[in-house]
Amino acid sequence: MSTSGKSDSAAAELADPAPGWRPAWGRQRWLAIAAWAVALALLALIAVCASRGADAARIANPAVHGVPRPVRFLFGWTHWLGLLQIGTLLGMVQLVALVAFFWRRYPRHPVLLMIIVATAIVWQDPIMNWAPYAVYNPQLWHWPVNWPLVSLSPTVEPFIVIGYASFYVGPFFPAIWILRKIQARRPPASFAWRHPLISLALLIFAVGFVYDAVMENLCIRCGLYIYSQVIPFGSVFNGTPFQFPLLWESSLVTLVMIPAGLLLYRDDTGRTQAEKLAQRVRVLRGHPATATFAVMFVILNVAYLGYGAAFTIIKDTKVATSVACPWPYPEVKVYDPQGLYEKAGQPGPYSVGIWSRWESAQSGRPAVSLPAAGGRCGGTNDG
Repeated sequence: MSTSGKSDSAAAELADPAPGWRPAWGRQRWLAIAAWAVALALLALIAVCASRGADAARIANPAVHGVPRPVRFLFGWTHWLGLLQIGTLLGMVQLVALVAFFWRRYPRHPVLLMIIVATAIVWQDPIMNWAPYAVYNPQLWHWPVNWPLVSLSPTVEPFIVIGYASFYVGPFFPAIWILRKIQARRPPASFAWRHPLISLALLIFAVGFVYDAVMENLCIRCGLYIYSQVIPFGSVFNGTPFQFPLLWESSLVTLVMIPAGLLLYRDDTGRTQAEKLAQRVRVLRGHPATATFAVMFVILNVAYLGYGAAFTIIKDTKVATSVACPWPYPEVKVYDPQGLYEKAGQPGPYSVGIWSRWESAQSGRPAVSLPAAGGRCGGTNDG
């Protein structure tokens, strides 16, 4: 498949819509009104349901009062949570404003559809916290912890994850810019021209790997969350509250970034891969934008499930044996579905969470006891 070569910048992917994507704004006014109504309803739901702290018996440690922290987070500053949550809110407001602005100029543009889809897959986030032992700080604003889907998260399901779009779609823009630059300097017979999708996938992998590694390590250092258990091999800062499964997480997360980027790639027909696939959806043949959205939504959700499935295999095989000591959130029970924290000397009470039986390839939490000598997690450790 060949490329058009019409654009040498990521911005042009949005500014150069495919033919036929300029319906009159008047015909779309009711859709815009409906979208804003849904957005306002969602904001109202968040405002009503917002919670903070260990406010449910399922996760709360009744022996701890207040918010003690046995861990010194980045620079010893204690206001990272507020700063990052406000930053996420402002970022989302800006993103919504940009989408609304460009939607009026380029209604139903594939990039705008992808931003919506990448935000919509957030419904899977509780599952994707359960699978890789991602434990969020309970002091983040979060959904009620006893809601059925939300309860899959080891501790809480925070609102801050609403910024999925910038995370999963973001690497596409520097990657496509780099690809255009490479193609501009290479002859038509080169690999970048003959295999643009493979080239773009490799670039998204590289960009996404670095982006995820930097961003997640900063978030962990700021105290947003931890990976309570990781595979020792391929991980960094093992055994501390800042441990991170670098090889596994930063590679597997590109399972979503890559298809998101490939679906936005335009070939010499001027159509994105998502639009070309949408043409095969017969039931929506008369609604190209809806078909494109459906293709994006299905593919990204399947890709995200693939990410979760990979970490589920890691969880079920019980190879994630390095625990983050000390447990940094004493106001909640220690998430210890496999007994490794107790075995390492971390005092309880313990929580097994949801899906701790056959879903985790076990019949329940193993019977273990604290080591007589205290164990590695028995003392204090600031990481």
